[in-house]
Amino acid sequence: MASLADLLAIHTDLPARAARHLQRIAGEWQLLADLSFADLRLWVREDPDGDRDEPAYICIAQCRPNTTPTVYDSDGVGVRVQPWETPTLHTAFEGADVVKGVTPAWTGPARVRREAVPVPSDGTVIAVLTRDFNVTHPHTPSPLEVAYKECADDLCTMVSEGSFPEPEDLPTGEAAPRAGDGFIRLDPQGRVVFASPNAQSAYRRMGSPTVLEGSDLAEVTAELVGDSFESEDLAAALDAALLRGEGSRIELTKGGVTVVLRVLGLHPGARPAGAAVLLRDVTELKRRDRALISKDATIREIHHRVKNNLQSVSALLRLQARRTRNDEAKRALHESVRRVASIALVHETLSMSVDEHVDIDEVIDRLIPIMADVAPSDGRAAVTVIRRGDIGPLDADRAMPLVMVVTELIQNALEHAYGPGDTGTVELLAQRSTRMLKVTVHDDGAGLPEGFTVEGSDRLGLQIVRTLVTSELGGELSLGAGAGGGTDAVVRVPLQPS
Repeated sequence: MASLADLLAIHTDLPARAARHLQRIAGEWQLLADLSFADLRLWVREDPDGDRDEPAYICIAQCRPNTTPTVYDSDGVGVRVQPWETPTLHTAFEGADVVKGVTPAWTGPARVRREAVPVPSDGTVIAVLTRDFNVTHPHTPSPLEVAYKECADDLCTMVSEGSFPEPEDLPTGEAAPRAGDGFIRLDPQGRVVFASPNAQSAYRRMGSPTVLEGSDLAEVTAELVGDSFESEDLAAALDAALLRGEGSRIELTKGGVTVVLRVLGLHPGARPAGAAVLLRDVTELKRRDRALISKDATIREIHHRVKNNLQSVSALLRLQARRTRNDEAKRALHESVRRVASIALVHETLSMSVDEHVDIDEVIDRLIPIMADVAPSDGRAAVTVIRRGDIGPLDADRAMPLVMVVTELIQNALEHAYGPGDTGTVELLAQRSTRMLKVTVHDDGAGLPEGFTVEGSDRLGLQIVRTLVTSELGGELSLGAGAGGGTDAVVRVPLQPS
């Protein structure tokens, strides 16, 4: 089954920033489906081709609610929208406004009312989120349903405005609270207007005898936990949500019970509408997490020790380079120092990572001064190295070869594009989309020799680059003249799995 990232790469060529926003939507929409009591589908637009005049919409993700029976038994991912459904999606996409279906339609045995929510990124609509409500058997909603749906409506309005979901420093995970775990709705003053039975039970397990509805949540929690730091953190989180619409997560512990609270600020239409608080008792999960922490620490310690050993090797090579009098040997040792240093930096990053991913930009920014430091002094003028654009994070399997490739290409430009007394700039340009990562190392130096080819080059650095790009990254390498002079070394790496 293709992932969301794979489907985006197949059916769109959205910028990486827009793709990440859609992935954040998909990361949050189980909450939206549960609060809405509705099935959710995410649609992207395919451009017109020779067989059709109008744009088509294709479903790239689907989410079923846990709070009500699903409308769809079959999987809709990869399905194109039916002609009679197109106007609703098209209106939302073009008008950038929420479109509420007036006349329900039969879908199999269910009578469905559809609502289309535009999903913008950087001011441009990139997708449409549909909510499909089952209205086959109308009934009087309970207070919990009313509270859920009002919160869902506010969040969907914020989705259409681009203010939800917001990037958060704390990742979601197994312990992330869900709607059914416990739900509290606050008014703009921070008072509880609704608390689900599970939310009330979680507070009672921590020892609170107070009925939450009608109370000030920050005051009740401060009296309950007794820890000034935890109560101040919750008060600050509630203020940020109520005043600025910011989201946050807080962990409270009392009497051996640990509860995680997620605070969501509700600001539909840029007006304060209070906040939603999701809470979950994670006491048992915390016990299991303690067992996993030791394993994660062991993995990170291995990366840390590998980094230390590589740094020792680098120091020995540097010492040997200082003692040798042969210029060619000294140059080879300096290159080895740089290569070992780049591998060590990746292991250092992995030693501090919790998900085996590497921020390539951070590693490159740290390697650039090292390349200048280990370069032999031969009277050349200093050349400035500038990075433009973001490569972004990559998994460990691709991070190591890509870092090696980029550093080799930069070093190649520093050594061969400029002669003694020359000045210039080497630019590292990165472009990333859902399908492809393109990295260009551009210099404004002397350019390539006549008749030069990558395949015919005997330079060890270029041979290493070519091997890593084709064998390890499954990409392509090309060297050619730059648009304004100099040389462009271009690496293209596919991002979707092969």
